[in-house]
Amino acid sequence: MNTQLSFPANPPALRGAQTGATLIVGLVLLLVLTVVGVSGMNMATMEITMAANTQFQQDAFQAAEDAIDIVIGQRVYSTDVPRTVAFLGDPNYDRSAVTTFRTTTNAFGNSLDYAAFHFDIQAVGRGPRNASSQHNQSFYVVGRAL
Repeated sequence: MNTQLSFPANPPALRGAQTGATLIVGLVLLLVLTVVGVSGMNMATMEITMAANTQFQQDAFQAAEDAIDIVIGQRVYSTDVPRTVAFLGDPNYDRSAVTTFRTTTNAFGNSLDYAAFHFDIQAVGRGPRNASSQHNQSFYVVGRAL
């Protein structure tokens, strides 16, 4: 005994009950997901920019430290005129330093043979996106008093 039942494709009772609520809910959910996605993209872009700016500031910091190292490494000091380590001319990664003589004090108590010559270094480092760093360092060199 083989019985076949046939059902209409759209039953007449359900045809009038469809008002499109599922479509509206689906579109609202898609809108919410789009806003969340765009917000996440903007936040990621801002975080990448912040990380790059931090790196550029560190580059400027290291350039200023490099200028101080150059001054101390060259060991050429003058008590007459300030000594300058000039900028290289690179707009993104550059450094400069000016060494200035400050004063002389006795190095070993009342010894008149040796003196401590005090110097100040003002160094400037530059990085990309106008990042800059300025360092001041003082040091002294012990030598024969003049």
